[in-house]
Amino acid sequence: MTKKSIAVIPARGGSKRIKNKNIREFAGKPLITYSIAAALKSESFDEIVVSTDSQDIAEIALAYGASNIIMRPEELANDHVGTTPVVIHSIKQMERDLGELDYVCCIYATAPFLSEELLRKGLEALKANPQKKYAFSVTTFDFPIQRALRMEKNGVEPLDRSMMIKRSQDLEECYHDAGQFYWGTKKAWIEGAGVFCPHSLPVILPRYLVQDIDTEEDWVRAELMYKAYVAS
Repeated sequence: MTKKSIAVIPARGGSKRIKNKNIREFAGKPLITYSIAAALKSESFDEIVVSTDSQDIAEIALAYGASNIIMRPEELANDHVGTTPVVIHSIKQMERDLGELDYVCCIYATAPFLSEELLRKGLEALKANPQKKYAFSVTTFDFPIQRALRMEKNGVEPLDRSMMIKRSQDLEECYHDAGQFYWGTKKAWIEGAGVFCPHSLPVILPRYLVQDIDTEEDWVRAELMYKAYVAS
């Protein structure tokens, strides 16, 4: 039996720190369209779904290749709703038309560095390891987190003073969520199995392909990085 996969791109319209972030022009195109393009090029999905509360986002997403729009109910359209309930809602809606799903990939709308190769790599890793529940993008910290500092009333204090005298090459390399995509089995999403657990696989990205876009400063840096590393 052919396995069915869908992409779910959550894209709420009420961004506060960067107005209309998901559809603001980024290096010449609305930001969300980069995620849609990567999903299309990967040829990994039976459907590419955008979950939104915005008609403007819906229209742009369809124009750039999304195959389905799911308009969120009010209870899934506020600042406090996490990603998992949105994905579960999309799964239930899509299974009415497609039947039983096997794999679901949540792709963030703010991931212009995402490539089709990375999406395929995540799905291949999950399929090759049926005991695992997720495969998601990670990257390394650019500074040893063991040497983190805290600001105290009396000045600066290391979190762990013993780490300050160690050579950086002797410290364990640590990783963080790259915020691009999260492949999971349908069952894992529905059951709410946590992503950041031993049952997940890492898909490691180089740091130059990772940039959060939460502030205007982030936006400027991300566009410069994109033009330097991807568009050139």
